[in-house]
Amino acid sequence: MFRKVLVAEDMDDVNQGVYTILSKLDIPEVHQTQYCDDAYLKIKRSYLDDGPYELLVTDLSFKVDHREQNYPSGEALIEKVKSEYPNLKVIVYSVEDRLQRVRTLVNDYGIEGYVCKGRNGLKGLSNAITSIYNNERYLSEEVKNALSSKLDLGINEFDIELMEHLAKGLSQDEISSLFKKKNISPSSLSSIEKHLNKLRIQFGAKNAIHLVAIVKDLGLI
Repeated sequence: MFRKVLVAEDMDDVNQGVYTILSKLDIPEVHQTQYCDDAYLKIKRSYLDDGPYELLVTDLSFKVDHREQNYPSGEALIEKVKSEYPNLKVIVYSVEDRLQRVRTLVNDYGIEGYVCKGRNGLKGLSNAITSIYNNERYLSEEVKNALSSKLDLGINEFDIELMEHLAKGLSQDEISSLFKKKNISPSSLSSIEKHLNKLRIQFGAKNAIHLVAIVKDLGLI
């Protein structure tokens, strides 16, 4: 079993649950942090001291506070540590269950496991740790289809966010204004229209409502 594990999670109750699971697995050295920057520094120090962490368990979302962070999210942390320490195993433990997000984390960053928080989340985390120790990838039941060839659609995070706002009932004008406020590019109305037309053609949707229904069925939003 893993000997040295780092947990990056900013919720105390979740941290306690994760620690309990790791203790039951007889992992002798478990460290916890509530900031991604601290997690990165701990990982870097462990390699410099020749006592590297073998596994990182991290959430994706972290609350913003007074501390300025170089790595404000779990995804940013994963991208950094996987580029510098590719042998470090990573499990994401998150409420996020969007299949395209999971697919990106696996294919682009090379995470070994993804566990959805919930009623059976801690049991899933325990199973994930055991599977990954045995060099097997683990995906929760909720996101097990994330690597299906049916999702190999060539869409990106911009397309996903665009469709999410469309599903919330926002008009193209409203989405354009929102993207401008959030400094998301492209944000012009013409660009929004072009992207939605591309997506409608790509998914064979008759209209915006049909498009939303299709992407929801696929688990993309």
